[in-house]
Amino acid sequence: MTSKKVIFWAFTVALGGFLFGFDTAVISGAEKSIQQLWGLTTVQHGFTVSIALIGTVLGSLTGAIPSERYGRKYTLFAIAILYLLSSIGSALASDWVSFLIFRFLGGIGVGISSVTAPLYISEISPANSRGRLVAMFQFNVVLGILVAYLSNFLLVGMGDNDWRWMLGVQAFPSLLFLVAVLFVPESPRWLIVKRGRVDEARRILAVANGGLDVSGIVADIQNSANAGKVSGSSISIFSSQYKLPVLLALLFAFFNQVSGINAIIYYAPRIFEMAGLGKSSALLSSAGVGLVNFCFTFIAINLIDRFGRRTLMFIGSFGLIATLGLVAQAFYSGNLGGYAVPVYLFIYIAFFALSQGAVIWVFISEIFPNQVRAAGQSMGSFMHWLLAAVIAFTFPYIAETLGGGNTFMIFCGMMVLQLVFVWKLMPETKGTSLEQIEKTLILH
Repeated sequence: MTSKKVIFWAFTVALGGFLFGFDTAVISGAEKSIQQLWGLTTVQHGFTVSIALIGTVLGSLTGAIPSERYGRKYTLFAIAILYLLSSIGSALASDWVSFLIFRFLGGIGVGISSVTAPLYISEISPANSRGRLVAMFQFNVVLGILVAYLSNFLLVGMGDNDWRWMLGVQAFPSLLFLVAVLFVPESPRWLIVKRGRVDEARRILAVANGGLDVSGIVADIQNSANAGKVSGSSISIFSSQYKLPVLLALLFAFFNQVSGINAIIYYAPRIFEMAGLGKSSALLSSAGVGLVNFCFTFIAINLIDRFGRRTLMFIGSFGLIATLGLVAQAFYSGNLGGYAVPVYLFIYIAFFALSQGAVIWVFISEIFPNQVRAAGQSMGSFMHWLLAAVIAFTFPYIAETLGGGNTFMIFCGMMVLQLVFVWKLMPETKGTSLEQIEKTLILH
């Protein structure tokens, strides 16, 4: 049985996911007002929407450094400060350049959060509940997205500066996260592997495992650390012995983004307007995207440790192929007068949330050894956010140039390749200790 304290720790750290999701989606309600306010060109507009993602790419690339040097807990505290500064600064920005700077800072926070939060939760969780506890991070991400959409819908029309309110309300959950993270312990695996503080780690692991004897877990962590040192390559993620988890992480992150998910999250109102809805209906439909995402992520949390990561990915791949194909067909046929496209995209979001959305941070946080887990998580997150930035920046141009049909058909084709990846390469990791996964994937 999972202890109440480890659930509290995981939920507290997962609040970083809420801010991650809110920051990611809130721009969708403000982007048009900002474009008009500062007279931005198409290129400048794309850059404005994607500037946070550029920061996220940088944050994900460097997130392993503070996580390894200063620990997971203090890195999470720094993330909270970045979120707070970004929300206040973006809301009060007096010109385009200062707005870009504060959105960039928020993006750095998101990037480091996508490395450190899943990493922390995976390292503190018992094997039999690790999936749903790490997936709680993604649950909070989609909760943040949903709240951002609903907040945008409620705040639209509050004068010419309604976008400032949309961005500024993030300061309140940022402050809550800043205080709450002070009440969680350090990662026990970091304490053993990086600091040799075995007794402190043993106490934390005992609490996390409901008071059970954790001598075997501690011994496995120590053996993992010692085996890495003996191999002589423990400090480099680029060692040949880590090539399989690196390949799995990079491909998983690649397919996550070429599904088109962030194009839909960021530009949902615009896509729905392309499909023939008015502005108010488009914003409300965007909130519907967030609600479906939230509900099916909740379902996935309850299934991921029961059915496993690979099974959810199989189901999701088939669903994504079908729904993206239907959206493409709707644009090809010009059948855009009703609610066909929103309905297809709601179903698409459901399949994404049930599979890629819930599984990505769990799977990447599990497949790397203790010695290089932060670097591996950083690498997978970097690939994820690099592609997210590229897609967010280019989507308006691609959709305008190729049309909705061709754009969504490209996403559909990528999901066919994802299905092959799951079938041929993806291992199952449910119910297995991090150290046992290491033995399976890594040849010492």
